[in-house]
Amino acid sequence: MLTQRIEAYIARSAISLLELLVVIAILAVLAALTLAGVQRVRATAARAQCANQLRQLALAIDQYHISQKRLPPGFIPEDVSGDRPYLGWPARLLPYLEQDAIWRKVEEAFRTDPKPLVFYGHKPHADLLETVVLAFICPADYHARTPHEFPTGRVAFTSYLGVSGTNYVQKNGVLFAGSRLTHADVRDGLSHTLLIGERPPSADFRLGWWYRGWGLYKDGTAEMVLGVRERNFSSDYTSCPKGPYKFTAGRLSNECDLFHFWSLHPGGGNFAFADGSVRFLAYSADSILPALATRAGGEVVSLD
Repeated sequence: MLTQRIEAYIARSAISLLELLVVIAILAVLAALTLAGVQRVRATAARAQCANQLRQLALAIDQYHISQKRLPPGFIPEDVSGDRPYLGWPARLLPYLEQDAIWRKVEEAFRTDPKPLVFYGHKPHADLLETVVLAFICPADYHARTPHEFPTGRVAFTSYLGVSGTNYVQKNGVLFAGSRLTHADVRDGLSHTLLIGERPPSADFRLGWWYRGWGLYKDGTAEMVLGVRERNFSSDYTSCPKGPYKFTAGRLSNECDLFHFWSLHPGGGNFAFADGSVRFLAYSADSILPALATRAGGEVVSLD
């Protein structure tokens, strides 16, 4: 119909400036509506893909639990000897994500490392640090798809962090430094306890490494695990508030957003629960996150 009207205008012996402006305005409105619709469809698809990847990670953790009789440790601190120091929970899921070849490289890297507590210097570790594993990257998190170049080497990232609980001190969640829990330890119920949440890598790319990393305090905090009311006592981020931080929208350029869960989806972020389910939680749900983050706090939380 609109095309016919335009052709009719052109076919006339003359067209006024006002008529031309009306046609241009109508076309501009239609283009804007089409673009907005396309963007909404893409955002919805990215959110659904991201949720599906989270679901796969949660299922992999369940398979790990079946195989190892416990949940994977969120992070291995340096004072735990003989158990691959500085390794995060994502790497331990590789055999359960059809990434056996990469896991064999992990085993070989630690087997041949003469100084496992020296973070840099062993080439097999460096090769793994820069290996991109798409299973750990949300499709909406476009800047995490490419390794970042540091003077010491290249590093690849994860968009998903384990929920350590309230903060790095309390460790009352499911995945934290040195954790060795089973499903039986999650006394609040698997369907009411957070397992994994979204948070893009930090603005300076120093935090959010999937393979090995120190985190803020050499305990994996803000690297592979994070609390829902995290505190900032880091000497590297003195310009950021002390906290506690809340679940709220963030920006890729804001270095202080590394202290809280957030996503590149409009309005909230995806979370996996300990029972393997995935829910999109709006930022307005921030008030119930502390109760959902603890494994045995005894809180009664309604998600309906």
